[in-house]
Amino acid sequence: MASDTARANLKPLSLHVPEPRFRPGDPVDFAEVEVPPAGAARRPDTAAPAREFTDLAYALIRVLDEEGRAVGPWNPRLSPDMLRRMLRSMALTRAFDERMFRAQRQGKTSFYMKSTGEEAVAVAAAYALDRDDMCFPSYRQQGLLIARDWSLVDMMNQIYSNRGDRLQGKQLPIMYSVKEAGFFSISGNLATQYPQAVGWAMASAAKGDTRIAATWCGEGSTAEGDFHSACTFASVYRAPVIFNVVNNQWAISSFSGFAGAEATTFAARGVGYGIAGLRVDGNDALAVYAATLWAAERARAGDGPTLIEHFTYRAEGHSTSDDPTQYRSAGEPNAWPLGDPVRRLKDHLIALREWDEERHAAQDRELAEFVRAAQKEAELNGILGHGMLQPLDTLFDGVFEEMPWHLREQQAQMLAEEEASGRPWARK
Repeated sequence: MASDTARANLKPLSLHVPEPRFRPGDPVDFAEVEVPPAGAARRPDTAAPAREFTDLAYALIRVLDEEGRAVGPWNPRLSPDMLRRMLRSMALTRAFDERMFRAQRQGKTSFYMKSTGEEAVAVAAAYALDRDDMCFPSYRQQGLLIARDWSLVDMMNQIYSNRGDRLQGKQLPIMYSVKEAGFFSISGNLATQYPQAVGWAMASAAKGDTRIAATWCGEGSTAEGDFHSACTFASVYRAPVIFNVVNNQWAISSFSGFAGAEATTFAARGVGYGIAGLRVDGNDALAVYAATLWAAERARAGDGPTLIEHFTYRAEGHSTSDDPTQYRSAGEPNAWPLGDPVRRLKDHLIALREWDEERHAAQDRELAEFVRAAQKEAELNGILGHGMLQPLDTLFDGVFEEMPWHLREQQAQMLAEEEASGRPWARK
């Protein structure tokens, strides 16, 4: 034990408090962000032990180079038709976001979250997975549903909590639940989807099924206990699951350093668990596709889970309840060195002479009209801004498989009181 004299000579302890490099008003320079050449990362065999390629958790898998060419061992060599389908889904996701953002600003719904700049993370992954693989998304993966051709009207009904909302207004807008599209119910509690995905994957394996699970969370959610519990179970039981960590640099108002980005990469979270880790350029649709396909093949072969960090950038606010100009420089989105995922895929198709600016502009106009027509149809069912559109007694529906006795009593009491008062909320 140190004496008082010795202790007096010790340097006082201090804490490191992470601080973002740029604050409102600051000029932006992302020179410290290391962007290796496209095609530089090696591609291991899917059956290789995770310990043999830990370097990929610290590298950056890229396929598209600065000239729009697909290069290197991770090039998935997709057909022009597939590339055009992916581009259309990404552009449609962006058009959907723009329309629903404006709807929120017009008071038609209470809340919305855009995925601008992150479209490739969901869309490219959806194309790499099988249609019946189960997705456990976070709240910025609407591209999964759009890539799987789910009805925009149905999605808008949920956003508006209107008469057409299959969830009967029980979910916050944008928290979809579509079993038919392999899209598990979104939860506002961060990282709950991770252990759920692992449990589903373990059940699929125990039944001898062929379907795998994939789940998404933001980089901040890797600090949640659910994330680490899921990693433990997935590693121990070699669950056929893909963990996607969307590192878009910012949580709602705190930057990625508070989740550990200054110390290491998020893909490296898997190293300590013995989980294969890949760090991917999240704005490169081909890299996301290739990494997801690789991880899916590994999972189906029984070689265990993969953790993919998608290195990307949240171009807009966290949600309609957030003002990013209060905590980050306005110059960041345009200065981000990995560019725009939609533009990069468009440029790749143009470089292949399978697309052009005129066709792209025409597609944008077509998709804008398609989304507008879907919105018009959905709004025939009502909008959240007009008040509650679900019969009040439906709040008891769809909560329990068998309604408990005390809730049946409460439902009967409510119906009796409404009948006596003549209020219009009861189901007719």
